[in-house]
Amino acid sequence: MEELVIRDADVVDGSGGPSYRADVVVDGGRIVSIVKEAAAAGCQRPRARRELDAEGLVLSPGFVDMHAHSDLALLRDPDHSAKAAQGVTLEVIGQDGLSYAPVDDRTLGEVRRAIAGWNGSGDDIDFDWRSVGEYLDRLDRGIAVNAAYLIPQGTVRALAVGWEDREATPEELDRMRQLVAEGMEQGAVGMSSGLTYTPGMYAGDAELTELCRVVASYGGYYCPHHRSYGAGALEAYREMVALAREADCSLHLAHATMNFGVNKGRAPELLSLLDEALAAGADISLDTYPYTPGCTTLAAMLPSWANEGGPEAALKRLADEETAERIRHDLEVTGSDGCHGVPIEWDTIEISGVGDPALAEFAGHTVQESADLRGEAPWVTARGLLLADRLAPTILQHVGHEENVRAIMRHRVHTGGSDGILQGAKPHPRAYGTFPHYLGHYVRELGVLSLEECVAHLTARPAARLRLPDRGLVREGYVADLVLFDPATVAAGSSFAEPRTLPTGIPYVLVDGRFVIEDGRRTDVLAGRAVRGTPPT
Repeated sequence: MEELVIRDADVVDGSGGPSYRADVVVDGGRIVSIVKEAAAAGCQRPRARRELDAEGLVLSPGFVDMHAHSDLALLRDPDHSAKAAQGVTLEVIGQDGLSYAPVDDRTLGEVRRAIAGWNGSGDDIDFDWRSVGEYLDRLDRGIAVNAAYLIPQGTVRALAVGWEDREATPEELDRMRQLVAEGMEQGAVGMSSGLTYTPGMYAGDAELTELCRVVASYGGYYCPHHRSYGAGALEAYREMVALAREADCSLHLAHATMNFGVNKGRAPELLSLLDEALAAGADISLDTYPYTPGCTTLAAMLPSWANEGGPEAALKRLADEETAERIRHDLEVTGSDGCHGVPIEWDTIEISGVGDPALAEFAGHTVQESADLRGEAPWVTARGLLLADRLAPTILQHVGHEENVRAIMRHRVHTGGSDGILQGAKPHPRAYGTFPHYLGHYVRELGVLSLEECVAHLTARPAARLRLPDRGLVREGYVADLVLFDPATVAAGSSFAEPRTLPTGIPYVLVDGRFVIEDGRRTDVLAGRAVRGTPPT
């Protein structure tokens, strides 16, 4: 007898087609049968050792977070309710060009310092890996949800070239090609870049194209955080489209937004650019989070020249009065490349977290507010915080536009990605609320997407981008990564005031056919594993 039958569910299967009522049988981690309209047809209903009454609930494939920053959180926090409770059954990590494999001892220490604001210091982690394959093996010991990995191009450049702003030598480029090939062979699904973060931003288009050629040869995709989301946003998108087409590589645009005042109402221009490329045969997809503020580190706002050489070099520049004044001028007057070419507005920069608990008073306040309390200029406050916290502060950047968010999420190549940073006292609520916020706010309350459309955006479409032949749909033979939610009540509990509140209306989540959320509570099941890419034959 099979393990589980989910009775009388309203199945929204991920295809975008209409829902239907069915009994769904799960056994051995897979969907073994689907009996449509079983009760109405009066047919023999399937039996199983456990029967779950799903009356009033929607059954859908598990949600795929196409842009996650859980690289260490999956190892640190076996509970991981931040994602499991949302119905996320697969996260794509290794984002924005910086993560923890492939590394050597030197670059591991550098990367840990550089992205402590994203993932914590890692002092509580046993870094017993160096290669991509070894990291994926570590995930295979058991994690809350599944994870796929992107080779981080910035980390690769740090390993082969260092943190200097210069062209790679031919020998260094060969080494980077080799590292990318090895990572793809070991199970990565593609490569990411952070082209406003050092050292990845120092790579020119020719270098990136060569690495994308390697990715394409393994059937992977390129996922860039491109060079500007502000003053040069459209040019940056156009650059990535041209680069990927030159390399004949699939392209997935990370957190594809149009931010800052210069881009208000300009989402149609981006979508027109993408439609033109798609019509010409390009393979493009994108992800977004359903909120207007962004989230990154305070150090990321600095001009790239200030970060050259790595974290320690940046701290030395900040400590020098003359150099610090140059940094201030770039930030406040010129518009640094770290702030996307737009002069920084300190009243839009909210400190969301710090590394040193002694600095906790800054969290939840904008830099402008903290400066006003101290009777000093905001740059003085920001500089002091960067030095005292050794570049660790994370920020919310309130620069988005709701009309752009809605326009982009309607596009046919759109997928969902939380870009969720789980660190800090006041993290962005997207880390805990992205997927129920899509379903509750943008589907039920606003009708921006139909339920069937939205589920397709969050399930089958990302599974297709990841080339996963047996995930992303409710189909017989598919892996039983499943979510049961109440369409009348599903909602994000998280808010900017209470960002760690779990969602409502998602009582059951299964990973590999096992309940990780049951009756609305996290179980002790660790059914997640690394989902490896499969090179084409």
